[in-house]
Amino acid sequence: MNDLFHETVRLLAEAGISSPRLEARMIFAFILQSEEELITPFSEITPAQETDLRKIIKRRLNHEPLDKILGYRDFYKYRFKVNDEVLSPRPDSEILVEAAIKRAKNFSSPKILELGVGSGCLILSVLGDVVNAQGVGIDKSPQALKIARHNTSVLQMENRLELKQWDYFLPPFTNEKFSLIISNPPYIPSDDIQSLQKEVKDFDPVIALDGGQDGCDHYRRIAEIIPQMIEKGGYLLLEIGINQASKVCEIFIRQGFVLEETIRDLAGIERCLVLKMN
Repeated sequence: MNDLFHETVRLLAEAGISSPRLEARMIFAFILQSEEELITPFSEITPAQETDLRKIIKRRLNHEPLDKILGYRDFYKYRFKVNDEVLSPRPDSEILVEAAIKRAKNFSSPKILELGVGSGCLILSVLGDVVNAQGVGIDKSPQALKIARHNTSVLQMENRLELKQWDYFLPPFTNEKFSLIISNPPYIPSDDIQSLQKEVKDFDPVIALDGGQDGCDHYRRIAEIIPQMIEKGGYLLLEIGINQASKVCEIFIRQGFVLEETIRDLAGIERCLVLKMN
């Protein structure tokens, strides 16, 4: 397999894949049903497995995201099922998870709401670390909720996370108030979507990307409904796009929130706002 492994690395590199050797190990691990750390260039592979491997490589060379091909993505401490109906989890989103866990520990029995739950990776990761918390995840996409339910079941959190179909541009679905509300809403300006990486624009659902003309349509709507859904002293944590921090912050300050922290991602970009309702 030595030549085949190195051929895979070469093809991925030539296609501009940023971590070709890592992805080659992931692909071989998937084909061989093995752990990535056990994969070496000398692992044995059958002709049938080689056929399947080359099919995967062909799809990846077309810049289909590897997680959408394999059907899963590792995020925070867990492995989540993903497909074309949900946004691929990004490592940068882990900073929102860590910030939410930190704030949730200020409450004896925190209730957490995620607006736009997608695969469930954010709220399930928070619930995994905050064992006394209960959660509600909403999404308007029944296909996304199907994925979130699968991940909830795999992590055995059905008794801690309730999933509901709801479009937050409609009237609120509950009078319940939450200790924390988290969201990674669509925030890409509509005209910018076609300039995104092929992995994103062609394979992530547009519904999870398009934030309207200036990218802030969803933030404005969330700001309208949030005050009646959050406890006094509760926290709102939002993922934001590049150069959106000040504009999004202004939207929520007008609704009575106070900015507690702006957190930068691994690239130094302002990526998460932590707001508190006084």
